[in-house]
Amino acid sequence: MIPKRKLGKTGVEVSRIGLGGEGVLRSFGREREAQALIDRALELGVNYLESARAYSGSEAYYGLSLRERRKEIFFATKAHERSSAGAWRQLHQSLRNLKTDWIDLWQVHDVRTEADLAEIFGPGGAIEAFDRAKREGLVRFVGVTGHQNPAILLKAFELYDFDTVLMPVNPAEAAWRSFPATVLPEARRRGMGIIGMKVLCHGLGPRIFRQPEVAPWVRYALAHELSTLVVGCDDPQQLQENVAAALEAPLEKEECAALEAAVAPVARRLMYYK
Repeated sequence: MIPKRKLGKTGVEVSRIGLGGEGVLRSFGREREAQALIDRALELGVNYLESARAYSGSEAYYGLSLRERRKEIFFATKAHERSSAGAWRQLHQSLRNLKTDWIDLWQVHDVRTEADLAEIFGPGGAIEAFDRAKREGLVRFVGVTGHQNPAILLKAFELYDFDTVLMPVNPAEAAWRSFPATVLPEARRRGMGIIGMKVLCHGLGPRIFRQPEVAPWVRYALAHELSTLVVGCDDPQQLQENVAAALEAPLEKEECAALEAAVAPVARRLMYYK
C-alpha cells in the first residue's frame, strides 16, 4: 500500500500520490473507463482524489463511483470563478456532481495575474465564498493553485491563510521561473500542505527522452518533500506505473541535479503550462 504523508497544517494523512482529474476523467461519456480507473486507485491505496469544476465530467464520474466510500477518501476540487457569487454557485454544483455534503479541500483554481488577485481578494471576490464555505462546514480546508507565475502565488499567500498549495514540480522548473525554488520554501515555512502537479509535463518529459519509465520524474517530485503529488491517467495501467514509481525511494540530491541538467535544453518546451 502507498505510504502516507501529512498534508501540512491540516493534520490529515494522504497517500503520497493522488489521482488527478485529468486524463480519462477530463471527458464526457466514458463512465465505464472512469469507474475502472477510480476503483483501481482505491484498491491501490490512493486516498487523495482530485478534480475541478473546469474538468469536463470529472466530478460527476467521482460522484458515481464513491458514494458509500466517501468517508474513506480525501477529496479535493477547484473553482475558477473569480466572484464570490460565481464561486458559491460552482461550489454547490460540485457538491451535486459529487453527491456529497462536503468537500475536504476546495481550491482557488489557477491564479495567474495581478488582475486575478484583484478580483479574487477584492470586494465581492471569490475568497469571500471560500472563507464562508469553510466557516459553514461545507469545506474542511481552503487551498490555492497556480502554474504560471510563482510571484503571483506568493502574493496570494499574503492575502489569505491558505491550508494548501498546488503547484508544478518537475525537473524543467529549475530552468525558468521556478515554483520549487520560490513557492515551495515559503509554503513550507507557513506549514501549508504542498501538492505537486505537472510532474510528467503532460507526459512530454518521458516521451522527449524516449524513456517510457515515469519513475525518475515521480521520484524527482517526491524528493521535494511534497505532501502528495497528483497525476492524471488514461487507464489503470498508467495509474499502476505511477503508483509503482511512488513506492520507490525519492531521488538523491545529485540525481535531481543530473535530471535538471539533462532536461534544461528542452525545459521551456516542457513548461507549456506557463
